[in-house]
Amino acid sequence: MRGRHVSRPRARGEASRPTPAGRALDNGGVSTIYVTGHRNPDTDSIASAIGYAELKRRLDPRHDYVPVRLGDVNAQTAWVLERAGAPEPEFLPHIMLRVRDVMRESFPTASHREPIRRVGRTMAREDLELMPIVDDDGALAGVMTERTLARRYIRESREPTSLSDAAASVAAIVEVTEGRLVAGEEREIAGRVWVLAMAVESLPGDIGEGDVVVVGDRPDAQRRAVELGVALLVTSNGTVPSEEVLALAREHGTTVVSSPLDSYVTSRMVTLSAPSRALMNAEPLTVRPDDVLADVAEEINAMDYRAAIAVDGRRRPMGLITHAELADPEPRRVLLVDHAEEAQSAPGVEQAEIVEILDHHHIGSIETKVPVTATFDPVGSTATLVVERFRQNGMEPTPPTATLLLGAVLSDTVILNSPTTTERDNAVVEYLERVLALDATAFGREMFEQTSDVSSVDADDIVRRDAKEYTVGEGRTICIAQIETVGLQILERRDELQEALERLREAKDYLLCALMVTDILGKNTKMLVAGDPVPLERAFGQELDNGALDLPGVMSRKKQVAPKVLGAL
Repeated sequence: MRGRHVSRPRARGEASRPTPAGRALDNGGVSTIYVTGHRNPDTDSIASAIGYAELKRRLDPRHDYVPVRLGDVNAQTAWVLERAGAPEPEFLPHIMLRVRDVMRESFPTASHREPIRRVGRTMAREDLELMPIVDDDGALAGVMTERTLARRYIRESREPTSLSDAAASVAAIVEVTEGRLVAGEEREIAGRVWVLAMAVESLPGDIGEGDVVVVGDRPDAQRRAVELGVALLVTSNGTVPSEEVLALAREHGTTVVSSPLDSYVTSRMVTLSAPSRALMNAEPLTVRPDDVLADVAEEINAMDYRAAIAVDGRRRPMGLITHAELADPEPRRVLLVDHAEEAQSAPGVEQAEIVEILDHHHIGSIETKVPVTATFDPVGSTATLVVERFRQNGMEPTPPTATLLLGAVLSDTVILNSPTTTERDNAVVEYLERVLALDATAFGREMFEQTSDVSSVDADDIVRRDAKEYTVGEGRTICIAQIETVGLQILERRDELQEALERLREAKDYLLCALMVTDILGKNTKMLVAGDPVPLERAFGQELDNGALDLPGVMSRKKQVAPKVLGAL
């Protein structure tokens, strides 16, 4: 495969997952805003992203709000999605600018057979510094650049003009010289190009077979060129050779073209009738549309023409990216729901433009470059806030979205039994019961019973599936995961779970790593711990018993655990 290609490896697991077909501008100029919950998404995170994106699309048709996920959905969320008949949001591996976000998608290409002159005129008309050249299958063969065209003229001002790089067709010469075929047939011309301006007796002795001669209204010079066996005779200024000369040309197999241009310009045009492959850079820099912009920018700027061609898997040009696109690119835009911690958000969120935050947790570490609308409201679920926004705007979520939002509220509030539950959560559940004509309590109980069995789930998956990081002093981080079960049978795998916690702690260098095993019917929690136990012992006033704490009445990580632990630190 010709050419240089710059591409960085995808993040682990990224290749097998679909990625949103995000663009800087989509749908006829409507810009994309990604709506996303946190990593290790739970039902509230997924449902709130879907629900808020639906509402925002109705309220703000200038933008396309696209719900995405930052990780795999858990069993409970998958159940609610299936029950709602809603598709799983697409996976967003990162929010960093990609090539496709800034590349020019509308641009001309030229066949490797097209005359250099035609390619150059297109570049001038489109104000392009380079132009992709494609082969007969549409794959990238090279690029034509302004620099290359300029060098062609500089070289030809010092060296004999020639079509030896690649033969030009008579048809291309006729087109480029704006002329007409007077005698002879279509053929390929690959010789040197001569302009006869001297006396016949002074003509260079090396003019000969296969060459091109440009001459004005000089029958003697025309005749002599034919006698020397040139392949092509081009007469300038609209002149046409006499019948005697044309007959001689036919006898010697010389093709004759008449051009309205003067001799100097005609000779220049003849050389520009060569196919573009003769002058193109056959090793252009290529990138993939999903390459991270920061990964390829240095390579692009290092090229003498400071540009790259984005190609697909069959090497067909999809985009053009130049130093102009790299100068001041618009960042990708994101709306955050159910989180405000940089460590819980999409990789690269610090490079993105955050347009809004809707959350029911504490104010986290996210920083924005400009003022944004940010809501941190102490209710049991972000989905509650989404439903309230629907009602405040006199709108009702679609049935699939309403089902998702109901599942989210019931999940986060443990069927309205969590200490985080507020009257507003109760009001939202009553409203969704009416909209969906169902019994919310029965729905919630079925949801937990159908999805709380993790007996066959890998221990490493259990401790990671709903894990949240919290940054503490001196840049250290702790991790608290939670699983909600019916009964505590999972604790029969206690040793296995604690080993998985220790592996996670070591891999992430956490100060401590904990797993809350919460019995939703018994309304209590058993917390397994790896790492420094002191903050937990200080927070709950008890010592660990064989690496675990008993927390009767504790069900909420957000309200009953995280604040105490962070306070102890």
